[in-house]
Amino acid sequence: MAKQQKGAIDIRHYDVVLAPHITEKSTLLSEHNAVVFKVANDATKPEIKAAVEALFGVTVTGVNTIVTKGKTKKWKGQPYKRSDAKKAIVTLADGQSIDVTTGI
Repeated sequence: MAKQQKGAIDIRHYDVVLAPHITEKSTLLSEHNAVVFKVANDATKPEIKAAVEALFGVTVTGVNTIVTKGKTKKWKGQPYKRSDAKKAIVTLADGQSIDVTTGI
């Protein structure tokens, strides 16, 4: 299989970046050229970087990831577990931004 051209959009990119994670804390991070995304649990940092660069046409300088473990809750007395979730804090190059209020 030939090496893929850098910056070309692959179908896997849509599977890596699931949605923007919009909270008060992530809004404060946007002042420091950072955007927070919900990503696939098996996504690696290089995959996240390639997906964001291809989908949004920006330059990524860093990717930090966080895995939040699902809480154990009860419903009608029966315990169940929420799904684990992975978030990525993507730092962009100076002067670049992503408008998360619009779709891809």
